[in-house]
Amino acid sequence: MSKFLPALVAREERREGGLVARVGAVDRQTDIGLARIEHAAELQVGLLRAAGYVGSRAMQEVALVSQMEANLSALVPMAIGRLQAIGGMVILEAVDVVPETVRRVARWSR
Repeated sequence: MSKFLPALVAREERREGGLVARVGAVDRQTDIGLARIEHAAELQVGLLRAAGYVGSRAMQEVALVSQMEANLSALVPMAIGRLQAIGGMVILEAVDVVPETVRRVARWSR
């Protein structure tokens, strides 16, 4: 029985070595998968930041245009219609810029 013992030990060592190699491969695949998930999350955060920044700036500009429109309308009541038309065009452009920016950033992140 003692002459079979080294062969059994060698076979067990080979089996354990293969198991360790398979576990290592699974660990590497898990690390790669997690890295991909983290990368995708970072891209989404960047998209969110870009959308938030552009949206915030658009709201500020709309508020400034609205305030300017009100101030000028008080100074020159006869220009109210024209001021409203110009203000409306600026606001509509701001409304278009926000989703367009989000689409462009989303395209760049792919």
